[in-house]
Amino acid sequence: MKKVHLSALLCMLSMAVLGQQWQPAGSRIQTPWSGQVSVQRPLPEYPRPQLVRPRWQNLNGLWSYAISPAAATAMPPAEGQLLVPFCVESSLSGVGRNVGPDSLLWYRTRFTAPPHGGTLLLHFGAVDWRTDVWLNGRWVGRHEGGYDPFSFDIAPFLHKKGPQELTLKVWDPTNAGPQPRGKQVARPHGIWYTPVTGIWQTVWLEPLPAAYLASLKNTPDLDSQSIHFQADVKNYQPDDELEIIVFSEEREVSRQRADPASLISIPLPNARLWWPESPHLYRTTLRLLRKGQVIDEARSYFGMRKSHLMTDENGLQRMALNGRILFQYGPLDQGWWPDGLYTAPTEAALRYDIEQTLAMGFNLIRKHVKVEPARWYAHCDSLGVLVWQDMPSGDREGPWGPDISHDYTELVRTPASQAIYRRELRALLDAFQPFPSIVCWVPFNEGWGQYHTAEVTGWVKGYDPSRLVNSASGGNFLSVGDIVDIHHYPEPRMPSRGLFGKNFALVLGEFGGLGLPVEGHTWATKANWGYQTFKNADELTRRYEGFMKELKTMQQKGLSAAVYTQTTDVEVETNGLMSYDRRVLKIPAERLKALHEPLYK
Repeated sequence: MKKVHLSALLCMLSMAVLGQQWQPAGSRIQTPWSGQVSVQRPLPEYPRPQLVRPRWQNLNGLWSYAISPAAATAMPPAEGQLLVPFCVESSLSGVGRNVGPDSLLWYRTRFTAPPHGGTLLLHFGAVDWRTDVWLNGRWVGRHEGGYDPFSFDIAPFLHKKGPQELTLKVWDPTNAGPQPRGKQVARPHGIWYTPVTGIWQTVWLEPLPAAYLASLKNTPDLDSQSIHFQADVKNYQPDDELEIIVFSEEREVSRQRADPASLISIPLPNARLWWPESPHLYRTTLRLLRKGQVIDEARSYFGMRKSHLMTDENGLQRMALNGRILFQYGPLDQGWWPDGLYTAPTEAALRYDIEQTLAMGFNLIRKHVKVEPARWYAHCDSLGVLVWQDMPSGDREGPWGPDISHDYTELVRTPASQAIYRRELRALLDAFQPFPSIVCWVPFNEGWGQYHTAEVTGWVKGYDPSRLVNSASGGNFLSVGDIVDIHHYPEPRMPSRGLFGKNFALVLGEFGGLGLPVEGHTWATKANWGYQTFKNADELTRRYEGFMKELKTMQQKGLSAAVYTQTTDVEVETNGLMSYDRRVLKIPAERLKALHEPLYK
């Protein structure tokens, strides 16, 4: 029997007691997965599927927390325990309290550091919004951004032995600040939802050598029949090499070595393509070599696909995939949960919405002014779902040009606000570039914070030419990007071909919003609403069937894609195809699939 240290035993006993004390906060509706949340280790899955190593340590669990005035310079005495990675406002945090722009949220936890070879990265999947980190009383660094993963090397701050004390300070102004925040507001109502403050994705440790592979971008190039890799390798030496081995199924198809800083292009003639109906993924093994010896190794994957425009027989631009015109249709997906808010309760819950979307016969998800954990995109990659990824909106709200004048030249958005937007936009593209399911970036939504549209769109197109860009979904249209996109509720409509010419794909970026509050499955007992509300599922279904007939006619006239509002109800907004707690599907999935199939023929 192995010897158990007294400190470790006390820690285990303490966690067990705390786990018995923890329970979800509040009395709101819960999803079926709430009862499956592990207090000792919620969301235990490896959080970075595009760069996998076997050695890592999950820090999710019960942490001490406190809320202080914004002027506080140190963490006050703990007020209790909070279940990380669920935000403090959520039920699953066990707290259910708002913080607000005049206060700070503090965290503290202790952990035992794993052995490492010179680097120990402390990873945060996402923390909203400004995060300061201390280890053992020493300040480690600051990060601003509510949606992108970030990390710090904490090796220089470690005690030589014993427990390590981690402290966080988080400030989030929500809608009192200009930063990207999506649908969060201090006072939720209508289409605006509960704030999300602090940690909302997995926190974890990764022991590494002094030289290591930090990130990898892959860009499929069907025209040249090759895949391009660009690695970010830290602290490598001049003679080091990066080796990339490519597998299709279990068969090795290519192996190449090159300088770690170089663009590595690997030919893949007659490659198996990534399609929604056949989402083939190539697996890769990545090795950092020094004099033939492996210093660092990780696993990744990529998909060979091309997202582009094609001209149809009538001279109209259409959205296409891999040289084939493909009508794209799917729900507006807010990605909110009644129990976890921004955070799905479990991995099964995270995957469930995607699986239901496919079962309902959609081939697209528009991820609306929110970003998901990396594992969500990996599921879309493997299941074969097209994704339009919105940049989370911030600053002032639209729809018609609060930050740009009618001639689209007068700038109102402040330089500080612009800098925040650009930094977080770049972080979004960097973090999620490797996922093949993402086929379109959406920089702006409905004029919300929209500014310098031509410049921003041009930058996105140049930074990632492998995807289409929908410059302003439902917003102020300029002749830039690939798509002209209107929003219309509740009936479907399409942009005018004569008005916008033949240089852009015509898209209905939002429509529908057919509401049906289901008794016993609503967030609130009153004030529930939809763009058009129905008394029963039969009435809603008939209305939706009429929409599909109209949509088919529009498709034949040149419409390239459409997005229906929405996947689920969210708080008092009852426009979902599913109830907010995911327990009720308002129209049977098989009926929806039959209605959607004609759109793809």
